[in-house]
Amino acid sequence: MRRAFAVFAVVLFFVLIAACGNRRSSITVAGSTAFQPFAEKLADQFMTNRPTANIIVQGGGSAVGIQSTLSGTAQIGMADLVSLPEEAKVLQATEVARDGIAVVVHPSNRINDLTMDLLRRIFNGSIRNWRDLGGNDGVITVVSREAGSGTRISFEQIVGELVLTKEAIVQDSNGTIRETVANDPNAIGYLSHGLLNEKIKAVTIDGVACTNEAIQSNQYALARPIFLLTRGERLPDTQAFIDYILSAEGQQTIQSSGLIPVK
Repeated sequence: MRRAFAVFAVVLFFVLIAACGNRRSSITVAGSTAFQPFAEKLADQFMTNRPTANIIVQGGGSAVGIQSTLSGTAQIGMADLVSLPEEAKVLQATEVARDGIAVVVHPSNRINDLTMDLLRRIFNGSIRNWRDLGGNDGVITVVSREAGSGTRISFEQIVGELVLTKEAIVQDSNGTIRETVANDPNAIGYLSHGLLNEKIKAVTIDGVACTNEAIQSNQYALARPIFLLTRGERLPDTQAFIDYILSAEGQQTIQSSGLIPVK
């Protein structure tokens, strides 16, 4: 009986050791909904080659990314802001990509170019009909992101002196903005240029198209960096995931997905 118990104890010991050795570490990444689909893709690739890692990617917006990192509920925060707010200065920020903010309308819209001034006047409600811009007669549907969105903060900072019209439809992600504009011939919105598709049309701003080349050369004004934020000492898998995103393979994924690599 004692011999059998001893054998059982030894077997149990090695089972526990094996289980500990294969235990997956969980890392939460939260924040920018613009970068979220790209982070999910990168996380899937990373976990394929690192089976002990478990990367959980959540959205919520850049403000959520900053606050989650500060509170410790996320190990990595995602923020797509022209400049980080003061409270984020205690965090370690790593720029992993650049992103253009495309101004989009319905494909049937006759308008192909807007100046920065006209863009400001549309979004603050001073211009209310496409007819006043040379387009069809139709009341403009302004579509914007919610407060706390990095895309909205960056858009309003770059456009400048913009107080969003109270008539605006507010959406909680780039994807919902895309669908709203795609289904409304009079709509105008803005989103990450990496999420453009044939359902919507990007207009040029001051004659400059939202392309990778124009963003890289700083000719297209509506562009911002994408940061990954951490606090304190990074866990091994946290550091490894960020290193992977900055690797040649990770940066190639970012480029092929429609964003601008930093390397």
